[in-house]
Amino acid sequence: MTASTTRRTTAKSRIAAVGAIAVAGALILTGCGDQTKDSGKEGDSTKAGEKTSAPLFAKLPKEIQDKGVIKVGSDIAYAPVEYVDEDGKTVGIDPDIAAAMGKQLGVEFKFENGKFADLIGGLGGGRYDIAMSAMTDTKDRQEGIDGDTGKKVGKGVDFVDYFVAGVSLYTNKGETQGIKTWDDLCGKTIAVQQATFSLDLANDQAKKCKTDGKPALKVEDFPTNPEAETRMRGGGADVVSADFPIAAYSVKNSGGGKNFEIVGDQVEAGPYGIAVAKGNDQLRDALKAALDAVIKSGEYDKIISKWGVADGAVKEAAVNGGK
Repeated sequence: MTASTTRRTTAKSRIAAVGAIAVAGALILTGCGDQTKDSGKEGDSTKAGEKTSAPLFAKLPKEIQDKGVIKVGSDIAYAPVEYVDEDGKTVGIDPDIAAAMGKQLGVEFKFENGKFADLIGGLGGGRYDIAMSAMTDTKDRQEGIDGDTGKKVGKGVDFVDYFVAGVSLYTNKGETQGIKTWDDLCGKTIAVQQATFSLDLANDQAKKCKTDGKPALKVEDFPTNPEAETRMRGGGADVVSADFPIAAYSVKNSGGGKNFEIVGDQVEAGPYGIAVAKGNDQLRDALKAALDAVIKSGEYDKIISKWGVADGAVKEAAVNGGK
């Protein structure tokens, strides 16, 4: 499967929403997530009709019930959504939400690191049960369409939407170079992560600069966002683009807040979704029920607020809500 089919989002299919969420100065990111493991399953040492602490266990496919684990494909280098902390634990927004859903379902969500561009392929091949990795729900992904060629390249996936985020630009602190919008990037060099919507936007802007007869925008892409940031810090790039929560986290935490600053408003807000292979309706519906239960209980709001991204919260789970 080509990288364009597994981007964190697709340029054609995200909903334009400039300034939908507050700028980085208002983002207060605190604490580290913790994947609470709850492998207790309904039916384990229980009598018929006896209630357990996992009210939604029966909604899961039998193979998931039997193994007590949901294997999660994730690119675990995208703080604060998912990353490895100083103790070697996988933490972040996604692991915290997954752990809360696991309590509802009575199984453990086990995160497995993988290249972002390969996650949807991993679902089709059975390597993962789900993909949860700041992946934007889009029609192209739902339908298995290559975003660049428009050709069918796979069966597609279903999404359970759980968060909303846009895209931001950020520079070395004090070196904004007058950048406020994407149109200000002509003549600059931008560093981005491979297979992401930021790469889509950068390539589109490079074409626009050329069409408008302006100086060229040079686009450099890297396997991870930290590598793109390193390129900028070393002077090889003028600006980096990433999803807003990631950009804001880097601005707050890199160098104790002394390395970067966000420029302009975020754009192109769209829903993050948990991806499930097409045809796995029972697992998809169980995940939706679990997420709705976590939202209703108030635990979801606590998690989102803990990570300082409350403006991206959703009121209920949605299936295939991306455009």
